[in-house]
Amino acid sequence: MSLFRPLIDAFWSPDIWLPPNTKWSDLEPNEQVQYTDHRHLVYPLPMAVVVLLIRYLLEKYCFSPLGLSLGIKSTKPKKVPINDMLEEKYARNSKWNHKEVVGLAKRLDWTERQVERWLRLRRAQDKPSTLVKFCESSWRFFYYAFSFHFGLAFLWNKPWLLNIDYCWIGYPHQGVTRDTWWYYMISLSFYWALAVSQFFDVKRKDFWQMFVHHICTICLLSFSWICNFHRIGTLVLLTHDCGDIFLELAKMAKYAKYQKFCDFISIVFIVVWLLTRIGLFPFWILYSTSVNAPQVVNQMFPAYYIFNGLLFLLLGLHLYWTHLILRIAYLSWNSGSMDGDIRSSSSDEITLDDDSNSKIDDINGALPNGTI
Repeated sequence: MSLFRPLIDAFWSPDIWLPPNTKWSDLEPNEQVQYTDHRHLVYPLPMAVVVLLIRYLLEKYCFSPLGLSLGIKSTKPKKVPINDMLEEKYARNSKWNHKEVVGLAKRLDWTERQVERWLRLRRAQDKPSTLVKFCESSWRFFYYAFSFHFGLAFLWNKPWLLNIDYCWIGYPHQGVTRDTWWYYMISLSFYWALAVSQFFDVKRKDFWQMFVHHICTICLLSFSWICNFHRIGTLVLLTHDCGDIFLELAKMAKYAKYQKFCDFISIVFIVVWLLTRIGLFPFWILYSTSVNAPQVVNQMFPAYYIFNGLLFLLLGLHLYWTHLILRIAYLSWNSGSMDGDIRSSSSDEITLDDDSNSKIDDINGALPNGTI
């Protein structure tokens, strides 16, 4: 352990994590002020296991029966005939070009149409049922609704909700309240659970983008906790959770075949997304972190620039997804409905019957499924 002590001391150097002339001993909890404690960041790891367990129980005993009562089917396509050669090829690559189809047809003494039909059925076999997707969206809707209302309730009487300058006034000597502690720990545990469950959930085209998003979110929350930026962190969480409530509700309506309700909620989602992710986030929060914070705190430090850089990375993801969302809205308007429920769908959800629907679903497959 002594070999790593210099590295550990260098990593936790107050010159990196804290404002000038501030030491870790200055932020030790005392009778007057309860500061954030970086050691508490281990708590979300076991809490993530609890979150996964709660999700399992809710999906099995609540969301699944709800979906069935709405007429959502849980059946999956029947299994294709076993063919070792095709299975081996499919395991290596599930996307075959015409040349590969012709070669397989010759080796099997099949027609090209038979090989293409086998591939189509094999892909359909891997798709989750509509009920599974409904349960996943229901869980996310449940969490985001809970997180947003919990955050709004405890922030309602906090001065920095109405005057963001209070995020920096008195920094870094700002105590963390019990409700802020729970807000952070629950949020971190949820995103740790998302980072793990993403490998088992419905696969989507933006798999790695979303994985990077989850890790970025965890890093942001962790950085803000260590540096005592918890006040601005609560505002970031609040502005991001509200839009995802309508996203998941629109997807639930889509799976239950309530198309008109889905269209209405999708429009609400787009409006809320633009107001929060493209309005409040850059012009209220990022402006405060980039302009107001240096004026109030005076001297900034390396961890601040890392934290602010991650916020701008998040903004970049928002702009990318906003571009796709607006393209979907445009194509959906021309087709007459929000086909594909805005930011949903598995990576194979591309129809071949209608060119406009194919484009919509293709864009949908590249959009996120719940973000910070």
